[in-house]
Amino acid sequence: MNLSTQLHETAAKFTSKPAFIFMDHETSYAEFDHAVTQFADGLQSLGIKQGDNVALLLGNSPHFIIGLYGLFRLGATAIPVNPTYTPDEISYILKNGDVKAVITLDLLIPMFEKMDRMLPSIEHYIICPSEAVERPIPEDLLISGKMKSFTKIFALGSGTFIEPKTEDEDTAIILYTSGTTGKPKGAMLSYRNLYSNARDVADYLGINENDRVITVLPMFHVFCLTVSLNAPLLNGGTLVIIPKFSPKDVFHAAKKYEITLFAGVPTMFNYLLQYPEGNTEDFRSLRFCISGGSAMPVALLKNFEEKFNVIVSEGYGLSEASPVTCFNPIDRPRKPGSIGKSIIHVENKVVNELGEEVPAGQVGELIVKGPNVMKGYYKLPEETAAAIKDGWLYTGDLARMDDEGYFYIVDRKKDMVIVGGFNVYPREVEEVLFAHPDIAEVAVIGAPDPNLGEVIRCFVVSKKPSLTEEEVIDYCKERLAKYKVPKSIDFMEELPKNTTGKILRRALKNAVLQQS
Repeated sequence: MNLSTQLHETAAKFTSKPAFIFMDHETSYAEFDHAVTQFADGLQSLGIKQGDNVALLLGNSPHFIIGLYGLFRLGATAIPVNPTYTPDEISYILKNGDVKAVITLDLLIPMFEKMDRMLPSIEHYIICPSEAVERPIPEDLLISGKMKSFTKIFALGSGTFIEPKTEDEDTAIILYTSGTTGKPKGAMLSYRNLYSNARDVADYLGINENDRVITVLPMFHVFCLTVSLNAPLLNGGTLVIIPKFSPKDVFHAAKKYEITLFAGVPTMFNYLLQYPEGNTEDFRSLRFCISGGSAMPVALLKNFEEKFNVIVSEGYGLSEASPVTCFNPIDRPRKPGSIGKSIIHVENKVVNELGEEVPAGQVGELIVKGPNVMKGYYKLPEETAAAIKDGWLYTGDLARMDDEGYFYIVDRKKDMVIVGGFNVYPREVEEVLFAHPDIAEVAVIGAPDPNLGEVIRCFVVSKKPSLTEEEVIDYCKERLAKYKVPKSIDFMEELPKNTTGKILRRALKNAVLQQS
């Protein structure tokens, strides 16, 4: 069930067909399969072996796909990381993930030069160009012997690599997701998890060799990994890779390559809808669109479908489930506001606090079971036991199911905020703000936003009356990824609390909702 092994079969069947297109350059399945083998062999020549953990800090590019599948072919474990994270966030994941090598962008060389002493387990930095022309690595970094170009590692491979045998339950990838304690947790996904979810999503949505998919969601994000990358490649489809989302580029690619499938978060659909030069004709080849990452407003869904005459199938997933568990069917009636029905081989149900299934229409916690459910959290046995009980993954999301088997997310059991499709936990931001010398108390919530779905809003009790909103936001910018930075700061004399002294985030959120 190793996706990289499966690639051999796909390449044999679709030898000359483009596997992906990047910057108007086509790479066939045969070329892709050969490149994966050669890169795996190059990694092995560095001493990277089966079971080693290797991080990928890359944007959307052939380097990411070849690197990912090369690691699968080698039997090493891939750890995709958002390259826009701050040094502290990246450092934590690399240390906690016992990373031996990093495949990263040349733009991040200065950061790793400063961080290297704090990362003793890392033996190699494999540098990829951030532009079309590869830039040389500075000589002072080459002296360390740790930094090598992707091209040189690729050249080390002979193409005669002998693949090690991988087991279905071996860990293929570790996806770090924010934890309620403020520290990210690494969800371990096996080869079976990744393969089964790619297969089942493709079967449910009918993704096949005739599909041309815009791959513009971040490849380091699990939504893209399964829906816009693994599922199409598993079935002989073609990826049209866009490095960074822009409505102009999406419309251009859709028309030029007669795109049949687009997957995005609601924010992207909103920008496409509002783009003045958006042409309905550019989307005429689309079979359907997929929305995930956060709930899509019903009005946005209807307006998008009406303007572009295309179906939008909304679904649900989480990193711990590889990620997809539900989708609205594309061949049967869809229900706006619903996350759809269980996909093939995956079971969803709504339960009470005792784990008992509740009747249709009643609210409870959504739990999931299937071959897509993670092995557990890396080095966190207690958190794993709390999340997976009797084979069921407890999502922490409150939901209800109607009498036709359609599920609806009602609320999040945990106080997670989704900013443009990215998960942010309030505690993570609060931990940063609590470290500020002039802040006494802080509470973080998600506030509605027409473009991003939600944004971070902070309520602060200051020790220093002169502390300004700008100072607090600048403080956060230095320590948090861009999407985690608060949009606004509200200064208060005191925060609402219950009798035990616990801050009442719900009271703050209700107040914000009343204002909007």
